[in-house]
Amino acid sequence: MEKIGRYEFRANPFHCDCTGHLFMGHLGNHMLNAADFHANDRDFGIKYLQTINKAWVLSRLAIEMEEMPQIYERFYVESWIESSMKFFTNRCFRVVNTDGKVYGHGKSIWAMIDTETRQPCNLLDIKDGELLQWELKDEPNPMGKMTRVMMSHEAELVKSIETGYNDVDINGHINSVKFIEHVMDLWETDWYCEHRLKRVDVAYVAEGHKSDRLELYREQTGEMEFCVRVCRAGADGTELCRMKLVFEN
Repeated sequence: MEKIGRYEFRANPFHCDCTGHLFMGHLGNHMLNAADFHANDRDFGIKYLQTINKAWVLSRLAIEMEEMPQIYERFYVESWIESSMKFFTNRCFRVVNTDGKVYGHGKSIWAMIDTETRQPCNLLDIKDGELLQWELKDEPNPMGKMTRVMMSHEAELVKSIETGYNDVDINGHINSVKFIEHVMDLWETDWYCEHRLKRVDVAYVAEGHKSDRLELYREQTGEMEFCVRVCRAGADGTELCRMKLVFEN
């Protein structure tokens, strides 16, 4: 079996925004689906992990797109394991159209937890470290490194959100992509008619759970760059994730 998995998707009309291009959130879901398909095909995905009370948890995600698929367009998400360590594995993505044109790339860092204790697991204990055989260190991924999302304490509280059924995934926590969608809703539709989200970097800090109320803090850190902090509302104010978004006209 090849080390790179290639999976076909389509920009369905109800997955596209006011410009006729795929929503970033749906692209994020397609990337996570590609990761799941790749892992399951090689026997270290959800199907196997559920039998040993383990689960993958997304720690970092970065997506950088030069162009987004347009309405009805078929495209592919390619995915592979770049490297693996004791507690984390690095996974890459590439988005290409049917003619082979590269639209963009993604990078991600994943950990594995025990679903009963919620504690991290040693990846190399799973099937005697078979994950290492799928590493592909030399496959090019030209996007820049995943950057730390730095924010000051001056960020403004701009929105509070009640989460519900549609926010929670199979692992019982708020879905990784839902955070991206909630943050992108901080800008009106008119903004997206004139600006395109070129890159998003997400650092997941803690798990969010059903019925959590989220507080979103935003600050502008560059001419077309914004950072957002998502916290759990309440006395503890636990930070759940940070996000940096870079737009272009």
